[in-house]
Amino acid sequence: MLFSPLEQFAIFKLIPISFFGLDLSITNSTLFAGISCLISFIFFNFICSNSKLVPSLWQVIAESLFEFVFYNVLSENIKKGGSAYFPIILTIFIYILSCNLIGMIPYSFTVTSHIVITLGLAIVAFVGINIIGLSIHGFHFFSLFLPGGAPLALAPLLIPIELVSYSFRVVSLALRLFANMMSGHCLLKILAGFAWTMLSAGGILSLVHLLPLVVIFAIVGLELSIAFLQAYVFSVLLCIYLNDAISLH
Repeated sequence: MLFSPLEQFAIFKLIPISFFGLDLSITNSTLFAGISCLISFIFFNFICSNSKLVPSLWQVIAESLFEFVFYNVLSENIKKGGSAYFPIILTIFIYILSCNLIGMIPYSFTVTSHIVITLGLAIVAFVGINIIGLSIHGFHFFSLFLPGGAPLALAPLLIPIELVSYSFRVVSLALRLFANMMSGHCLLKILAGFAWTMLSAGGILSLVHLLPLVVIFAIVGLELSIAFLQAYVFSVLLCIYLNDAISLH
């Protein structure tokens, strides 16, 4: 039994592996990250290999996700050549969504509740965006750090400010996803522990414990919507940053 709301985020080794002093152990985080990828792969591979003209319910769900990411996430935020980046944006969206949803299952593990995961994902995406920007514009890409129309005399002041602001995009991406998933799960654990304590106390409190249970059910529904919303927000911000790198706006 878990006694602290934070114990659910503990990472422990399942299969210890050491290679030349490096700790490559398989942990519960590694396991559920792999499960998220595997379930997503099996789901979409099965749907695509068994697609029909008259779609089944699962095919409708898959096609709706495709259309949502393409039209509501990609096309609205990348104005030029966005379709070329559809596979990577869809992959990131599905990965975050599957990790968030699997984390809602009791006794599972929420991969995106750890800053090291979200920060690693944000850094990889951010580096990729910069590589794309440099490959398209060359050294002209650095004009992104000097606002249009600004006098050159202010460049020593504006460029460091813009550079710091630009770099903090990684932090904002990582913190937003990590904080929302961690806080929601902590709240659920606290309310569940509160309801169990009231039930164990007996008497009138055993009846009053139904109130926090009702709140828990409501918050579970809210957390499911947040799981989708955070995947959406992460993908939208990536598209906005990618559009800046492509169009230099």
